[in-house]
Amino acid sequence: MSVLIACFGNALRGDDGFGVAVAAQLQAEELPDNVRVLDVGIGGIHLVQELLAGVDVLVVVDAVDLGRPPGTVITQVPNIADVAALSVGERHDELADMHYATPERALMLARGLRVLPDTTLLVGVQTLDTERIQGGLSPTTAAAVQPAVAEIRRLIELHHR
Repeated sequence: MSVLIACFGNALRGDDGFGVAVAAQLQAEELPDNVRVLDVGIGGIHLVQELLAGVDVLVVVDAVDLGRPPGTVITQVPNIADVAALSVGERHDELADMHYATPERALMLARGLRVLPDTTLLVGVQTLDTERIQGGLSPTTAAAVQPAVAEIRRLIELHHR
Protein backbone atom coordinates (compact mmCIF):
# COMPACT_ATOMS: atom_id res chain seq x y z
CA MET A 1 0.00 0.00 0.00
CA SER A 2 1.47 3.35 -1.03
CA VAL A 3 1.23 6.40 1.21
CA LEU A 4 1.90 9.97 0.13
CA ILE A 5 2.48 12.63 2.79
CA ALA A 6 1.81 15.99 1.09
CA CYS A 7 3.04 18.93 3.14
CA PHE A 8 1.70 22.38 2.21
CA GLY A 9 3.01 25.75 3.34
CA ASN A 10 5.00 28.87 2.72
CA ALA A 11 8.12 29.09 4.86
CA LEU A 12 8.25 32.85 4.26
CA ARG A 13 4.88 33.47 5.96
CA GLY A 14 5.43 32.62 9.59
CA ASP A 15 3.32 29.73 10.84
CA ASP A 16 2.15 28.93 7.30
CA GLY A 17 5.51 27.15 7.04
CA PHE A 18 4.28 24.38 9.36
CA GLY A 19 3.91 21.84 6.55
CA VAL A 20 7.39 22.68 5.26
CA ALA A 21 8.86 22.06 8.75
CA VAL A 22 7.03 18.72 9.06
CA ALA A 23 8.26 17.67 5.59
CA ALA A 24 11.85 18.48 6.55
CA GLN A 25 11.57 16.44 9.74
CA LEU A 26 10.00 13.44 7.98
CA GLN A 27 12.55 13.55 5.15
CA ALA A 28 15.35 13.38 7.74
CA GLU A 29 13.91 10.17 9.21
CA GLU A 30 13.72 6.64 7.88
CA LEU A 31 10.28 5.82 6.56
CA PRO A 32 8.78 2.49 5.45
CA ASP A 33 8.93 1.46 1.80
CA ASN A 34 6.17 2.93 -0.35
CA VAL A 35 5.85 6.00 1.88
CA ARG A 36 6.86 9.26 0.22
CA VAL A 37 7.02 12.80 1.58
CA LEU A 38 6.28 15.63 -0.81
CA ASP A 39 7.02 19.25 0.13
CA VAL A 40 4.24 20.82 -1.93
CA GLY A 41 4.96 24.39 -0.84
CA ILE A 42 2.15 26.53 -2.26
CA GLY A 43 1.95 24.77 -5.65
CA GLY A 44 -0.90 22.35 -5.10
CA ILE A 45 -1.04 21.42 -8.78
CA HIS A 46 2.16 19.44 -8.17
CA LEU A 47 0.21 17.26 -5.74
CA VAL A 48 -2.45 16.57 -8.37
CA GLN A 49 0.28 15.56 -10.83
CA GLU A 50 1.71 13.14 -8.25
CA LEU A 51 -1.73 11.64 -7.64
CA LEU A 52 -2.13 10.88 -11.35
CA ALA A 53 0.43 8.08 -10.85
CA GLY A 54 -1.82 6.48 -8.23
CA VAL A 55 -1.62 6.48 -4.44
CA ASP A 56 -3.54 4.38 -1.91
CA VAL A 57 -3.43 6.78 1.05
CA LEU A 58 -2.93 10.54 1.07
CA VAL A 59 -2.08 12.50 4.21
CA VAL A 60 -2.17 16.28 3.75
CA VAL A 61 -0.24 18.37 6.28
CA ASP A 62 -1.04 22.05 6.65
CA ALA A 63 -1.61 24.98 8.98
CA VAL A 64 -5.32 25.27 9.83
CA ASP A 65 -7.68 27.68 11.49
CA LEU A 66 -10.42 25.73 13.25
CA GLY A 67 -10.75 27.96 16.29
CA ARG A 68 -8.76 25.61 18.51
CA PRO A 69 -6.03 26.62 20.95
CA PRO A 70 -2.80 27.46 19.10
CA GLY A 71 -0.51 24.45 18.72
CA THR A 72 -3.37 21.92 18.71
CA VAL A 73 -2.68 19.08 16.25
CA ILE A 74 -5.81 17.70 14.60
CA THR A 75 -6.49 14.79 12.27
CA GLN A 76 -9.65 14.78 10.20
CA VAL A 77 -11.13 13.76 6.89
CA PRO A 78 -11.07 16.95 4.82
CA ASN A 79 -14.30 18.35 3.43
CA ILE A 80 -13.71 18.37 -0.33
CA ALA A 81 -16.12 20.05 -2.72
CA ASP A 82 -17.47 17.95 -5.58
CA VAL A 83 -16.58 19.64 -8.86
CA ALA A 84 -19.59 18.01 -10.55
CA ALA A 85 -21.90 19.78 -8.08
CA LEU A 86 -20.51 23.23 -8.95
CA SER A 87 -22.00 25.49 -11.59
CA VAL A 88 -19.85 26.35 -14.60
CA GLY A 89 -19.20 29.78 -13.07
CA GLU A 90 -18.18 28.28 -9.73
CA ARG A 91 -15.87 25.81 -11.48
CA HIS A 92 -14.22 28.71 -13.31
CA ASP A 93 -13.84 30.71 -10.08
CA GLU A 94 -12.37 27.76 -8.19
CA LEU A 95 -10.23 26.03 -10.81
CA ALA A 96 -9.33 28.47 -13.61
CA ASP A 97 -6.06 29.64 -12.05
CA MET A 98 -4.10 26.74 -10.61
CA HIS A 99 -0.82 28.66 -10.23
CA TYR A 100 -1.72 29.22 -6.59
CA ALA A 101 -3.56 26.01 -5.86
CA THR A 102 -4.56 25.95 -2.21
CA PRO A 103 -4.90 22.51 -0.62
CA GLU A 104 -8.67 22.82 -0.99
CA ARG A 105 -8.42 23.54 -4.72
CA ALA A 106 -5.86 20.79 -5.32
CA LEU A 107 -7.99 18.21 -3.52
CA MET A 108 -11.11 19.35 -5.36
CA LEU A 109 -9.34 19.00 -8.71
CA ALA A 110 -7.95 15.59 -7.74
CA ARG A 111 -11.44 14.45 -6.77
CA GLY A 112 -12.84 15.77 -10.05
CA LEU A 113 -10.17 13.87 -11.98
CA ARG A 114 -10.93 10.74 -9.91
CA VAL A 115 -7.34 10.43 -8.65
CA LEU A 116 -8.02 11.33 -5.01
CA PRO A 117 -7.49 8.23 -2.85
CA ASP A 118 -10.46 6.94 -0.87
CA THR A 119 -8.32 7.34 2.24
CA THR A 120 -7.44 11.03 2.38
CA LEU A 121 -6.67 12.61 5.74
CA LEU A 122 -5.60 16.03 6.96
CA VAL A 123 -3.11 16.50 9.77
CA GLY A 124 -3.09 20.15 10.72
CA VAL A 125 -2.00 22.44 13.47
CA GLN A 126 -3.94 25.41 14.74
CA THR A 127 -1.51 28.24 14.11
CA LEU A 128 -1.11 31.74 15.48
CA ASP A 129 -0.24 33.82 12.44
CA THR A 130 0.07 32.68 8.83
CA GLU A 131 0.11 36.22 7.44
CA ARG A 132 3.36 37.43 9.02
CA ILE A 133 5.94 38.03 6.29
CA GLN A 134 8.90 36.46 8.04
CA GLY A 135 10.58 33.09 8.00
CA GLY A 136 10.30 30.82 10.99
CA LEU A 137 7.50 29.35 13.03
CA SER A 138 6.20 30.82 16.25
CA PRO A 139 7.41 28.86 19.31
CA THR A 140 3.89 27.43 19.80
CA THR A 141 3.66 26.12 16.24
CA ALA A 142 7.27 24.90 16.26
CA ALA A 143 6.47 22.84 19.36
CA ALA A 144 3.65 21.13 17.40
CA VAL A 145 5.97 19.74 14.69
CA GLN A 146 7.04 16.66 16.69
CA PRO A 147 3.48 15.76 17.79
CA ALA A 148 2.35 16.10 14.17
CA VAL A 149 5.19 13.84 13.00
CA ALA A 150 4.19 11.30 15.67
CA GLU A 151 0.57 11.45 14.45
CA ILE A 152 1.68 10.95 10.84
CA ARG A 153 3.77 7.96 11.89
CA ARG A 154 0.69 6.54 13.66
CA LEU A 155 -1.35 6.98 10.48
CA ILE A 156 1.38 5.34 8.40
CA GLU A 157 1.39 2.37 10.78
CA LEU A 158 -2.40 2.17 10.61
CA HIS A 159 -2.66 2.34 6.82
CA HIS A 160 0.67 1.00 5.50
CA ARG A 161 0.59 -2.76 5.14
